[in-house]
Amino acid sequence: MKDNLAKLLDAIDSGEFTRRGFLGGTAAFGAAVAVGTSISSTAAFAQEPKKGGVLKLGIGGGETTDTLDPALADNSAQFMATRLWGDSLLGVTPDGQIENRIAETHSSNPDATVWTFKIREGVKFHDGSEMTVEDVIATFKRHSDENSKSGALGSLKGISSIVADGQNVIFTLESGNADLPFLLSGYNLLIQPNGGFDAPAAGVGTGAYKVVSSDPGVRYVFEKNADYWDTTRGHYDSIEMIVINDATARNSALQAGQVHMINRVSPKVADLLGRSPNVTVRNTSGRAHYEFVMLVDTAPFDNKDLRLALKYAINRQEMVEKILNGYGSVGNDIPINAAYPLFDESLPQRDFDLEKAAEHYKKSGHDGSPIELIVAEAAFPGATDAAALWQQTCQQAGIPLTVKKVPDDGYWDNVWQKMPFCANYWSGRPVQDQMYSTAYTSSSAWNDTHFYNEEFDALIVQARAELDQEKRAELYSKIAHLLWEEGGAVVPMFNDLIDAHTDAIAGWEPDPNFELMAGYAPLKTWMA
Repeated sequence: MKDNLAKLLDAIDSGEFTRRGFLGGTAAFGAAVAVGTSISSTAAFAQEPKKGGVLKLGIGGGETTDTLDPALADNSAQFMATRLWGDSLLGVTPDGQIENRIAETHSSNPDATVWTFKIREGVKFHDGSEMTVEDVIATFKRHSDENSKSGALGSLKGISSIVADGQNVIFTLESGNADLPFLLSGYNLLIQPNGGFDAPAAGVGTGAYKVVSSDPGVRYVFEKNADYWDTTRGHYDSIEMIVINDATARNSALQAGQVHMINRVSPKVADLLGRSPNVTVRNTSGRAHYEFVMLVDTAPFDNKDLRLALKYAINRQEMVEKILNGYGSVGNDIPINAAYPLFDESLPQRDFDLEKAAEHYKKSGHDGSPIELIVAEAAFPGATDAAALWQQTCQQAGIPLTVKKVPDDGYWDNVWQKMPFCANYWSGRPVQDQMYSTAYTSSSAWNDTHFYNEEFDALIVQARAELDQEKRAELYSKIAHLLWEEGGAVVPMFNDLIDAHTDAIAGWEPDPNFELMAGYAPLKTWMA
């Protein structure tokens, strides 16, 4: 193992890091907002960012089929790449507030049906052309097209028109939406030349870094954009992002100092890794969750009693303890937890109940044939072990759950949304509407349970337009209860985001919105 690791790290250092070499090397290794904490913490002092240096990222969660088209970004590697080369209209701060990005200001009329965004002037694309209001409008038209397959499609429903007025872009909605700024902050919605219609996967944007080379699922190289408009971000001269899907190899690369920061630290090794010299492990709780998803329009999962049988047969607390090693909390079969504004505390917790599981299974009339769950570690760290625990408890209830492990590479293209029952991971979103609109409304391109429910859709639209917070909370309560009872997602646990970096990195700040400071770690940190 040591010899193989040395070869892998030498390849990283030398730049001779090809797909064939990477796959050969790693094969040897087998296998509002919460406050972030540091397992191996260092005192945080206000520091002036230093400029320069080459940052090396070790990223788990990338595939050889990845693309630079932000509309299709659906894993960690694609997400991190979009953060580096692109900008969205707005952003979300670590404390859950909206910040202006490409939009210099934003405002709405009293009923939140008309939103005006003043577009920043003097911003240049990486090809040297100046970004225009027309580019902004084209971006949103591309992502809102029914045939776009954009991950942001569901969030853009209800927009009746987008027009220019001088340097302003004006969105007119079919009904009020106080959360529109959050929806427009999504990482899929990067502003591109002509909205990306001409070259969606070119990686040309307005971001702090330009794409130098792209070898999907293996390695990306970025260089500093000298014309970047925001001087508070992008302190490194260049960034290398190396996809290391094997967790052991990723941790080893960090410990050896061959990469400066990594994502997806397994909860099982977080404490041990944090005791390594010159390594700091960071964990932040928030909205991220691990889940198993069933297509509710596909047999046998179109049977509500079978779905309920599986839900009652999962031991959530055991998974938090054994899979998350305590770095997380119990889930309740909806994608929302107390980290979200207007969370419904009255929703009953679905407990582990083998008797109820057996009753619902019998009532379902299932023929006893194997119920196949497909998993890969690409879905989430510990997915295979979590599935094995579930299989054991299902057997106790007489439910014939079987587990099929498949390769990590290609999982998001060949399994997720293709197979009727599989493991999945969601990072969560800043507000409930964005999470529901992205993954559960009928029109969403990423509705990975095929939960097509007219009542649910209508409640989402109604809650979106309700500006009275008390009434809005009541609507979200109805939404939660409906999904809890009828949905196809089994959400056993909300996981802490666990990242790690070497002591060469300064400027880290916790952000519960996603891993690696919501993807901004390469943009906001600097060499110590």
